[in-house]
Amino acid sequence: MSICMIGLDTAKTVFQIHGVDEAGKAEIRRKLRRNDLIAFFEKQAACTVVMEACGAAHHWTRMLTGLGHSVKLIAPEAVKPFVKKGKKNDAVDAAAICEAASRPDVKFVPAKSVEQQGILALHAARSLLVKQQTMLANAMRGLATEFGLTVPKGIHKLDELMAVVDADEIIPKRAKQAIAGLHDCCNNLSDGVETFETEIVAHARRDETARRLATIPGIGPITASLIAATVGDINLFKTARQFAAWLGLVPRQSSTGGKTRLGRITKTGNREIRKLLVLGATSMVYRADGWNSAVGAWLRSVLERRPVRLVTVALANKMARIAWAVMTRKEVYRPKGGVAAVAQAAA
Repeated sequence: MSICMIGLDTAKTVFQIHGVDEAGKAEIRRKLRRNDLIAFFEKQAACTVVMEACGAAHHWTRMLTGLGHSVKLIAPEAVKPFVKKGKKNDAVDAAAICEAASRPDVKFVPAKSVEQQGILALHAARSLLVKQQTMLANAMRGLATEFGLTVPKGIHKLDELMAVVDADEIIPKRAKQAIAGLHDCCNNLSDGVETFETEIVAHARRDETARRLATIPGIGPITASLIAATVGDINLFKTARQFAAWLGLVPRQSSTGGKTRLGRITKTGNREIRKLLVLGATSMVYRADGWNSAVGAWLRSVLERRPVRLVTVALANKMARIAWAVMTRKEVYRPKGGVAAVAQAAA
């Protein structure tokens, strides 16, 4: 029995293995417990192991690579078409992974290092706290609005809202207690967000790629750090459009019979990077009148013809393409469309 490829369907405690030979014939189908997985691959002759890029896949990639196997990660959406309809189970999933990986045009996902995952953990934690902070702020404003109290928007206005609530004698004591509790939780989250942002900004200043990305208008240290930590090898994207498409910033296509129909953006790929690019583009749209560069002139001309939100997404797409060029050439951004060497920028 000669196994050249193993499809590994991972889970928390149960792992499904589907091994095939060079002809694609199934030679082994086995379900393993978590404690038995390493022992199995220690006895198995070196082969190609393919997993879906999700969960702890990067961890298992490092573990199995250390045992001498060639490990590849494949996007879950590339495996889904090969799962037999109406027969969804672990064994079928493992077989579908092998089938998808054997296709000549398949694209694999690069494995992340421990350092990359450490930085991405900071970003994930910060994103979660910001989301919770927004929920608490909205709850505070909603409760205060029921008593006719409002303040201007902004997270920094919550202290002002709390002062107004405390000064209002009409609001019941229990309502004040509820709003004060939400305010205390929000302040605690603010401290956590600030701590994570400090670490992220420090990474952005140390990392060469992040420093280059931060020279692009609309991309700050947090966005630059996230892109640098997520995109291990920018050369995997042959063109700037491929990178923008990977981020889901290109329009959907529904074309047939020679007629091209474009819709809204696909929103595939990394959601957090796409969100930060759109937020950065939004800030630049507000400052379009004072943006003296070729991109600024393009932005002002498009704003005259298109809705603001559409222009914002278009600018985010352009920012993604500029980021690809900056990372590919290993140079910094220059407003007139050129680039300068990092050594010159540092001087």
